[in-house]
Amino acid sequence: MHQSFISVVGIIHTSRDIEHLTAWLANGYAELAAHFSDFEFILVNNHSNRRAIDAAIEPLPQALRQQVFLLNLSAPVSRDNAILAGLDRANGDYAVIFEFTFADSPQLIRLLWEKAQEGFDIVYLRAPRRQLPIPYRLMYGAFYGIFHRYSKLRLDPYAHHSRIISRRALNSLLRLRENSHYLKALYALVGYNTAAIDVAKPLEPDPSTTFAEQFKNALVAITSFTSFLSTLLGWIFLLSCIIAAAAIANAIKVRLTNVDFLGQYHKTVPGWAYLVVLVSVFFAVTCLNLYLISVYLANIYREIKNRPLYIVESVKRY
Repeated sequence: MHQSFISVVGIIHTSRDIEHLTAWLANGYAELAAHFSDFEFILVNNHSNRRAIDAAIEPLPQALRQQVFLLNLSAPVSRDNAILAGLDRANGDYAVIFEFTFADSPQLIRLLWEKAQEGFDIVYLRAPRRQLPIPYRLMYGAFYGIFHRYSKLRLDPYAHHSRIISRRALNSLLRLRENSHYLKALYALVGYNTAAIDVAKPLEPDPSTTFAEQFKNALVAITSFTSFLSTLLGWIFLLSCIIAAAAIANAIKVRLTNVDFLGQYHKTVPGWAYLVVLVSVFFAVTCLNLYLISVYLANIYREIKNRPLYIVESVKRY
């Protein structure tokens, strides 16, 4: 019997989750009661049918039901924010986010805990692949490619939501009170030793989230955790300078020789070269201004988020 207090968080996001709820609780209770001295189940109802949830929980034994806490959200929120509501309520030495798709594999909770005892504060389940339609695959491929290129955070593109988090890592995570939460990036942001356990179950699309919503969430995450847009504007500015320089040189050449860089003859029109030079200069200056504004906005954005400058993992005295 392990002397650890385990908080297991489950997010009831769709009606399909309610179908797995009874098995999720029963199997999880049997596993936890056999291996841990103290535990609790924290269910977050993300605006699903309360009567259906009650009907799934009430037939269970009293010893199990008294370990269950149900948080009913007043309005639907994103899955990450629902997870955060559960983590806010978690009291255990370890918090386990456990998806309902793993209801038939409760032993994974114990495996996550055992891996954490090897010196890891965050241990997650890793899928072998993404089982998604082609448009979703392309979007996720671009998303993680941008993240790996323009951010210092290292995200695993095959990470499930299910994971175990130690109390000290959870306390650091809960300090990051951001309105646009992308938890997988925040896990990487707080740091701490992290490991993965490979499972056979692939990542599947969330039926409650449309492609447009996922695209919007990806764009918010990219602007929050990467320098992609600022870098993109920087390259646009450099490209605008090259285009402006080429247009000015071509206009001057036509003005002097009536032949452009492609060898084509052009009749000189009074004021044409002056107009091209003027428009090209203002085009480059406009792109420069956009780039400078993006830098200022990025700095303001980072200040508003008020992320900690550092996180102390531990203190050791000799």
